[in-house]
Amino acid sequence: MEKVKSHDSEISVEDRLRALFSLQLVDSEIDKIKTLRGELPLEVQDLEDEIAGLETRLGNFKDEVVNLEKSVTNKHNEIAAAEALIKKYDEQQKNVRNNREYDSLSKEIEYQNLEIELFNKKIREFNIQIDDKKVVIEESETLLADRKTDLDNKKSELDEIISDTQKEEEGLYKKSEKVEAIIEERLLTAYKRIRSNARNGLAVVPVQRDACGGCFNQIPPQRQLDIKSRKKIIVCEYCGRILVDDEIIKEGHI
Repeated sequence: MEKVKSHDSEISVEDRLRALFSLQLVDSEIDKIKTLRGELPLEVQDLEDEIAGLETRLGNFKDEVVNLEKSVTNKHNEIAAAEALIKKYDEQQKNVRNNREYDSLSKEIEYQNLEIELFNKKIREFNIQIDDKKVVIEESETLLADRKTDLDNKKSELDEIISDTQKEEEGLYKKSEKVEAIIEERLLTAYKRIRSNARNGLAVVPVQRDACGGCFNQIPPQRQLDIKSRKKIIVCEYCGRILVDDEIIKEGHI
C-alpha cells in the first residue's frame, strides 16, 4: 500500500480504510497462530491452578496428621501420669488410718482408671483419623504426580508450538504496531472494540456478493456505491463491522 502521511488530518479516508484492512490481515494471521495453540494455554493454566490447590490441600492434611500424632503422644503421656497416680494411691492405701481415707483413695484410683479408658478411647479415635487422612494423602500424592506429568506434557507441547511460530509472530506484531501507528486513536479504539466483540475477530470485512462479509446480510446498492467511493468509513448496520470494497481487498497488503 502507499505510504500514508503521519499526521491524522492529512490521512485520507481511503488511506485509513487501507490501513484498517492491512491491520485486519495482520491480526488475522496472529489469530491463526494463536489458534494453533488451541486450548493449550488455558489447559496449562488450569493444571497449574489445580496443582497449587492440591499442594495446599496436601500440606493441610499432613499438618493435621502431625497435630493428631501429637495428640496421641499427649494422651499417652496423660495415661502414664494417671498410672503413676494410681500407683501412688495404692501405696497410700497401705498406710491409711481409717476407712474414710481408704474410700477416698479408692475413688481417686477409680477416677484415674476412668480417665485412662477415656484417653485410650481418644487415642483410638485419633488413630482412625490418622489412618483416614493418610489414605487421602496417598491418593492426593498420586493425583498430584499425575497432574504434574500432565502439566509437563502440556507445557512441552505448548513450548514446541511457540518455538515454531515465535519468529513469525514477532514479525507480525511489529507489522501490527507499524500499521497501528498511522491510524488515529479514535478509529483504532473502535476497530479493537469491534474486533473484540466479533466471534471470528473480524472487524474489517469486504462486501461479497452484495452482502456483508461478516454477518452476510444484504447491503443496499446505494450503500455499496458509498463504500466504493471511499469518502467515509461505513459500518454494517447489522453487525457493526467496517466495510471495504473489492479493490482494497485485492491490494491486501501493507
